[in-house]
Amino acid sequence: MSTLAGTAAAEVVTRDPATGRELARYRAHDDAGIEAALAAAHAASEGWRATPLADRLALLRAVGGLLTARRSVYASLVTAEMGKPLTEALGEVDKCAWNCAVVADLAPGWLADHEVASGATRSWLSYEPLGVVLAVMPWNFPFWQVLRFACAALAAGNAALLKHSPDTTGCALAIEQLFADAGAPAGLLTALVVAPDDVPAVSARVVADPRVAAVTLTGSERAGAAVAAAAGAAVKKTVLELGGSDPFVVLADADLPAAAAAAVRSRFGNAGQSCVAAKRFVVVDAVADEFLRLLVERVVSLEVGDPTAPGTTMGPLARADLRAALLDQVVRSLAAGAVLVTGGRAVDGPGCFVEPTVLDNVTPGAAAFDEETFGPVAAVVRARDDEHAVALANATTFGLGASVWGTPEHALAVGRRIRSGALFVNAMVASDPRLPFGGTGRSGYGRELSAEGVREFTNVRTVYVA
Repeated sequence: MSTLAGTAAAEVVTRDPATGRELARYRAHDDAGIEAALAAAHAASEGWRATPLADRLALLRAVGGLLTARRSVYASLVTAEMGKPLTEALGEVDKCAWNCAVVADLAPGWLADHEVASGATRSWLSYEPLGVVLAVMPWNFPFWQVLRFACAALAAGNAALLKHSPDTTGCALAIEQLFADAGAPAGLLTALVVAPDDVPAVSARVVADPRVAAVTLTGSERAGAAVAAAAGAAVKKTVLELGGSDPFVVLADADLPAAAAAAVRSRFGNAGQSCVAAKRFVVVDAVADEFLRLLVERVVSLEVGDPTAPGTTMGPLARADLRAALLDQVVRSLAAGAVLVTGGRAVDGPGCFVEPTVLDNVTPGAAAFDEETFGPVAAVVRARDDEHAVALANATTFGLGASVWGTPEHALAVGRRIRSGALFVNAMVASDPRLPFGGTGRSGYGRELSAEGVREFTNVRTVYVA
């Protein structure tokens, strides 16, 4: 389905954040179009749940093959719509293909009946599909976020209804066509085209519709709270992957060059527009000056510019309003006592570019400590010792990922005391299709990826035979 019934339908306009030029205009679904999408998804879910698992997984393998064959086309679309360097966009598409293969290989074990000893002659758990799952997805990883959800939901026997970010409408429709080209039944993965002003109303309507069984959202706290409230009113399951203010803790016995190199990759990849990017660099005083020197040395060597150019290592932010909000956080952090080491300004000229920025002496109360900074700003927080580092790392309402650097036993001991959905020792936080991913606190709940992620979209049914 592409767009568009009705002469009065609103339009969605996509723009290149590197130049500001208009890319495309899409007619948004009107009421009749939304009803048709819901009906198609529901019909597809009834047939798909009865489709043998082997056939469902064959679809994922076909999707993965097309992703690989079309990687350059899809990567160029990602770069055009949200601005990440082309090399990173290619990596995103490749990761989607990898996820298809992992789920296709491992889902038979993840979804197999699970025998449980009880007072019965025989008892077991079975994992049965829920129906239609609505996915509300963000612009920052426009293919990966959708594919990691869709592979899990479809493998489990559900249909998928996608409400993508209006900024990446081209990606949403390309993904819908990708599944169709791979052989998916009509309506199995349907993309809704929704104008920005209509997103709250349309989302509430779709969540409340009885043909939708569950909702998963990756996005902001505000969006997550709104969707969770609507789903709660309708007594529907939700999985939320929200923001983060991830600590990157550097202990006195850390390999500083390795830590600094990983810090730059984690903070400035995708121009810092990642929920799992390291955001607060909590460094013990004994090595803080040297870590800062190594960090800044690498940050100033980043090449900011045209994301399609081969040498570019950092592109623009996705929108002008996101840039303005980030720069306001820098200004407020400086007013709270932080020290600007490098960057801190918008780049002159067209596009939504921001200089890679490092702030030192960031303390609780500063915007760069208390809030999620969704852009290329690294906040260095100095800690007296391990105890202080743990306290600073935990001084947040978020709890997505934590990265701790030091000798393995020491770093693991410190990391176990930090609240997070994932702990990475001597490595940057990243998702892996073989491992569950998700947060705690205001970073959300539920898990994506791996067995846990696939089972989120099932009814875990107990069967008891006397």
